[in-house]
Amino acid sequence: MAGPFKFELVSPERLLLSEQVVQVDLPGTDGDFGILEGHSPFISTLRPGVATITMPGGAVQKIFVRGGLAEVSATGLTVLAEKAMPLSDLKADEIAAEIRNAEEDVTDAASESARQAAALRLAQMKDLAGALKAA
Repeated sequence: MAGPFKFELVSPERLLLSEQVVQVDLPGTDGDFGILEGHSPFISTLRPGVATITMPGGAVQKIFVRGGLAEVSATGLTVLAEKAMPLSDLKADEIAAEIRNAEEDVTDAASESARQAAALRLAQMKDLAGALKAA
């Protein structure tokens, strides 16, 4: 069995996780991939999805990531996520209400920049809903 390695998950808001872990599964742009101790160095972009982190002892954490970058190096794995939040913090009814609000904002936008901002928010909420359903 692979041993633990250093994993850090960072979003623009904060450092979400900095732990020794035994495995991390990530939603890569070109497909999902898993990292174990001693993995070859590489860099990958991430698509919206769920990061699954396995801790020593077998406990599992699931965190929604909305894009970003993963870097595997000799010192471990670092994920720089555009946005990240634990799946346990997501509530389906709240996300559904946010999707409805964002759809209305897209329809009611008074300018192109307002429409684009609302469309981005709508895409983010749909990504969250999809991650919650997939988990």
